[in-house]
Amino acid sequence: MTTALHNSSLHSLPLLARGKVRDNYAVGEDRILMVATDRLSAFDVIMEEPIPGKGALLTQVALFWFARLGHIVPNHLTGEDPLSVVADDERDQVRDRSMLVKRLKPLPVEAVVRGYLAGSGWKEYQDSRSVCGVALPEGLTNAAKLPAPIFTPATKADVGDHDENISFDRMVEIIGRELAEQVRDISIRLYTTAAEHALTRGIIIADTKFEFGLDENGALVLMDEVLTPDSSRYWPVESYAAALAAGENPPSFDKQYLRDWLEAVRIDGKPWGKVKPAPALPAEVIEHTAAKYREALERLMG
Repeated sequence: MTTALHNSSLHSLPLLARGKVRDNYAVGEDRILMVATDRLSAFDVIMEEPIPGKGALLTQVALFWFARLGHIVPNHLTGEDPLSVVADDERDQVRDRSMLVKRLKPLPVEAVVRGYLAGSGWKEYQDSRSVCGVALPEGLTNAAKLPAPIFTPATKADVGDHDENISFDRMVEIIGRELAEQVRDISIRLYTTAAEHALTRGIIIADTKFEFGLDENGALVLMDEVLTPDSSRYWPVESYAAALAAGENPPSFDKQYLRDWLEAVRIDGKPWGKVKPAPALPAEVIEHTAAKYREALERLMG
């Protein structure tokens, strides 16, 4: 599909929710059609301009990882064709960018795993030598590889709000110890398995976030997207050493280029305040961002 999709509008199914990227529609009582639009959010604000092809790329990446990680934990895919549940005149909105999934009871926490120190983790480490209550050794620098991957959960925010990093103890208070430990252990396995594979394709997965739900029997199921450049920090291996030496993040295969542009842009001489409305994106920012998503997919798939 060549035209970019900012918002889907299906008349044959009831809309459940519009997230930052995905539009979710109810299919009966037990399934959801997840449509990955070409919307892009940064700093929890949705940009006005879509990134052409992004939704289809994200869907391909997610399906790639769901297939590779199914031996670790069940996922929410039904295996059914998304085109089978929409009207004929809606197929172009759905084709290549959708997943037909089981309806689950989502856990109210995000499962974040970090293999490297970056982003909010690096900021927190500078203040406390720890991330989300996990103590780390002295002397680490920005983009440093951690001695072992760490689990640093977050609470889920509504669209427009910021996710909040929490300690594992706080997660236990929210969902109970047994489930919290299960989510932590599975998340670290998922991350480690994926990171090892990505490394063979020239990609460092610095960190990622997983979402889980419970099925009708109370079993844990991996849901939403998985290990996409939207939910993970993808770094090119060949740029890593120089960036680490300079104390910087490598140039990543995601929206980091957009974030950097937004940090630098000036509106009436002042920095953008990271609240709506977002600044209008120039064509080169849109094109560069789209190219980064494409390159991530091409590397992964070999």
